[in-house]
This record gives sequence, structure tokens and C-alpha cells, in this order.
Amino acid sequence: MIVSPSILSADFANLSSDIEMLNRSNADWVHCDVMDGVFVPNISFGFPIIKAVSKLTDKPLDVHLMIVDPDRYVNVVRDCGATFMNVHYEACTHLHRTVQNIRAAGMRPAVTLNPATPVAMLSDIIGDLDMVLLMSVNPGFGNQKFIEHSVKKIKELKALISTTGSKAIIQIDGGINRTTGKLVAEAGADCVVAGSAVFGAPDPIAEIEALASL
Repeated sequence: MIVSPSILSADFANLSSDIEMLNRSNADWVHCDVMDGVFVPNISFGFPIIKAVSKLTDKPLDVHLMIVDPDRYVNVVRDCGATFMNVHYEACTHLHRTVQNIRAAGMRPAVTLNPATPVAMLSDIIGDLDMVLLMSVNPGFGNQKFIEHSVKKIKELKALISTTGSKAIIQIDGGINRTTGKLVAEAGADCVVAGSAVFGAPDPIAEIEALASL
């Protein structure tokens, strides 16, 4: 299992220390949640934080934009050092163009679906994606309860990827811990995003190892 800890749950007064911990861990990526207070009812952090994080780690940055009109920021996200640029299906009027622009900028394109958005909405774009993120909570806040219906959506997405020959990997974000992580792993997920489960654990490195072993 690919593990991408979300720094939304990190200690921002000691962010460099938390990033150094991730560097010592078996975490594969660093997940950066950008919220604008418009697309989601919360504001998190912006591009200066992502750029600072990129200087502290060699792990790929997995940037998840929960914002309106993400097309405006493709080059900015690239210049912050992102490997993945992840946009919401619900936030993009011309999703194919957005995906093309992300890849042209040298990043790996990913698309997120909110809990109420059917997997079938990606049928015409799935072949152009490197990753699909299924939200297993409603986006905007950390430490929410896992939505059980997400397991069914993972299986549906796995089938869509198989029938289309897409190379996209499946990422899950929201309410992930060892218990829910096992459920999504069994359903076919390739990657989990974990925030409070990692940064709130007595031993975050051990928690990351446990998730990686799912």
C-alpha cells in the first residue's frame, strides 16, 4: 500500500520536525491539502507552505487542490515542486483541458471525486489519468468518520480501470486508519491518505508502517 500522510494534521508550529519524521518513515509521498474556503468550507494553507515543504523532503509531493478554478494555478503548483496535481471533478468546467495542462507542465494528473459523485463520471477521462482519489469523507475538514459506501465505489472504479485499460491508481482519503485501511485495501485501493491517524498516533512511524503493510 502506498501511504501519503496528510500534513493538514501536522503540527504547523513544528512543521519541519514533522516533515523530518516523514523523511525517516516508510511514507511514500507527502499529501498537501489546499482549501480555499469557497469550494470547501474551510481554509488550510497555500503555495508558500508547499514550496517550503518541498525544500525539506525528497519524497514526492501529492498536492490535492480543494479549490475553485484550479486551472489558474497549474504552473504555480509545478513551481512548488509537486509530482501529482490533483483537482476535483466538481471544480473543473473543462476537465480534459485541465488534465492536459497538468501533464504538459510536467506533473502527473489526478482527479478527485466527492462522496456523492458517481465513478461513471470519469469514464471519458480515466485513460488520461495517473490517479483517481475517492473522498471517503466530505472534503473540508480532517478527523471525519469514514463513509462505508466508499468501499463499493472503489470496486466500481477498479472495474472501470480494468475495462478501459487505464493505468490510473486508486487513492482513498478520509477517515483512514488501520481498520478502514484494511477495508479499502481489500476493495482494491492502491494508496491511502492518512492525517490524524498518523500525526495523532503515539508512534507515527509505526503507524505509517502498519498502513503500508495493509
